[in-house]
Amino acid sequence: MVEIEIDGKKVEVPPGSMVMDAANKLGTYIPHFCYHKKLSIAANCRMCLVEVEKAPKPLPACATPVSAGMIVRSHSEKAVQAQKSVMEFLLINHPLDCPICDQGGECQLQDLAVGYGKNNSRYEEEKRVVVPKEAGPLVSMKEMSRCIHCTRCVRFGQEVAGVMELGMLGRGEHAEITTFVGEAVSSELSGNMIDLCPVGALTSKPFRYSARTWELSRRKSVSPHDGLGANLIVQVKQGFVKRVLPLENEAINECWISDKDRFSYEALTSADRLTRPMLKQGGEWKEVDWQTALEYIAHGLKNIRHEHGADAIAAYATAHSTLEELALLKKLASGIGSDNIDFRLRQTDFALDGQVTPWLGMPIAEVSNLQRALVIGSFLRKDHPLLASRLRAAVKNGGQLTLVHATRDDSLITVANNIVAAPSDWLAVLSGIVSAVASAKGEAAPAGFSSDFSDAAKAAAASLLSGEQKAVFLGNAAVHHPQASAIAAAAQWIANATGAKFGYLTEAANTVGGYIAGAFSQKAEAAFATPKKAYVLLNAEPELDAANPAQAVAALTSAEMVVVMSAFKHGTEYADVLLPVAPFAETSGTFVNCEGRAQSFNGTVKPLGDARPAWKVLRVLGNILGLPGFDYETSEAIRDEVLGAGVADVSSKLSNVSNAAPQAASFGAGDKLERIADVPIYFADALVRRSGPLQATVDAQAPKAVISAALAEQIAVKSGDLVQVLQGNGSAILEARVDAGLPANVVRVSAAHASTATLGGMFGPISVAKAGTAAGEGK
Repeated sequence: MVEIEIDGKKVEVPPGSMVMDAANKLGTYIPHFCYHKKLSIAANCRMCLVEVEKAPKPLPACATPVSAGMIVRSHSEKAVQAQKSVMEFLLINHPLDCPICDQGGECQLQDLAVGYGKNNSRYEEEKRVVVPKEAGPLVSMKEMSRCIHCTRCVRFGQEVAGVMELGMLGRGEHAEITTFVGEAVSSELSGNMIDLCPVGALTSKPFRYSARTWELSRRKSVSPHDGLGANLIVQVKQGFVKRVLPLENEAINECWISDKDRFSYEALTSADRLTRPMLKQGGEWKEVDWQTALEYIAHGLKNIRHEHGADAIAAYATAHSTLEELALLKKLASGIGSDNIDFRLRQTDFALDGQVTPWLGMPIAEVSNLQRALVIGSFLRKDHPLLASRLRAAVKNGGQLTLVHATRDDSLITVANNIVAAPSDWLAVLSGIVSAVASAKGEAAPAGFSSDFSDAAKAAAASLLSGEQKAVFLGNAAVHHPQASAIAAAAQWIANATGAKFGYLTEAANTVGGYIAGAFSQKAEAAFATPKKAYVLLNAEPELDAANPAQAVAALTSAEMVVVMSAFKHGTEYADVLLPVAPFAETSGTFVNCEGRAQSFNGTVKPLGDARPAWKVLRVLGNILGLPGFDYETSEAIRDEVLGAGVADVSSKLSNVSNAAPQAASFGAGDKLERIADVPIYFADALVRRSGPLQATVDAQAPKAVISAALAEQIAVKSGDLVQVLQGNGSAILEARVDAGLPANVVRVSAAHASTATLGGMFGPISVAKAGTAAGEGK
């Protein structure tokens, strides 16, 4: 450790630290703009100039390494004069936009100008003007004349998001931050550049001119989207959510959030919002009061149970529902006598039920420190944006990442080994890695495994057998896979044999909570595989959320009663009752994230119209049905019953370990086309599907049929042509895109979109043909 003195106070910091690090440790504030604790040092704003004893001139605190015995004065006359001189230069060209600037009230330049700026300017020439840029639907670059060239946004793109979407052109007064070749900013983490900007150059396009910062109330919340459970600050004005920002939590989301966390709030005032209970009578929808709707449901459920038995009733939810909602849905189904409940609507293999309660297998913060990682079946960037950024940081620190997947998507991470194979061959790929690990260790492979393996398997095994901190992760596609249990068994064996931790990159905000609440059936059957007479759907849109949407819609259409509990109006073709329930911002509840951390939150605004929190709706429905145990006064009472009072960490209740033995598999002939389906980032749940700004992004474009170069040549198709995709009894006309990195027998067609909802399962046989003229006209 190196001891230095700052403003008369002594502090010890590690060798190689900067003066700014030492000041932060002491709690001494040194003014700055370009410095940020999560980004590399740029030292280009010079605002942090300090006096260092024996140095001939002030030095930048952010870029001056400490040395033993160094004496620093951050507020001496010499230092303050240097800082004031820098401020004078920064304000030379800065426009007087404060009265209309969205950054007003939370602007670093504004704050520091009060202490270090002069009350008049010596600059009388014309101020420079920078042409506004178009950066897409999320980030506004309309006032780039405000930019002070701190380059935080540029460094964030390079170092955290993994893609340099902004850069600096020109020199001197002609320098400006711009996008490359007029491209829109399309990173899934782009909104963080708005937070990083110390002035009002980059602002939120959806929030623009809608409120001033001092008018907003700030309330804590938790992301309802992916499994990370990012901590949020929800800002409210006059009962409406106006902005969502990150709440810093180093253990979970650091100081970042993904764009779907940041901009999905726009869906809260969508035209699709359901605000009154509705009944379908004589084929027409009519608004009714809550009592009428709930009594109708109770009467219908009792009739169906009496006529067809309790097994004819099913309750399905998504894992974007809170712990309390899932617990009460389970209690409701059990009270009726039905075991048909599940929140894993995209899963089809349930062989590990009763053995495995999936979770990350390690604290989220440790992902950044991994030296070796194997990720199986994950669209990393889009499924888990912030976990991907942690893996990106791990690789930058010398780690090695191995991917096993059906596509060669650019994860914006340097990948050591990228094994691309058709989904039906994933188990064969893992079999090769199992054999390679056993061979490298000089041990016998498990029974039935061949001693032959590819060079790719050998390289993957060598990577995992080196290093110390290691992990094997299963992604969403691996969990949705028809052979999910066999893939998990092979991955578990590899993790054990290489000394790696084994975990799941869980799909949604409350996937772990769904298991803790017991909101799943013991029958090990895919949702909607066996049609039922009555369905209760909580936050679920089966035509988009189910593993086989065509099968789900057929089951719902044939049912006698379908109850839709949702914040949005949907399912009107098959539903009989629509109940408006409150989304995350309008209800209290708990999400259990991928590391097993239970995070409770309160509603930030009142429910819109007559919408009610789903746990209250389920409680009242339980009371009307005469079921015992539905007398909760608060959501906290339900949470404490499920978790135990005061319990925040449930990782001790979770286990990824099963007793399933790994099964050897060999590669198929590859002569039949098969589908791989991703869930696009902005179609993954009900909120992002209805957020206008997110739906205007590149990632929200209609799905295409992505085919290999070999298939394109075979059917005489090029990118941009229309093709007819056939799967099961359904078909779709889609635009084709040729991807040279796709295996010859794989067709990538996204799920969770209306244009592909007529197709079958996310995996399995599929056929593609060039669409005729008539088909093209029909589209």
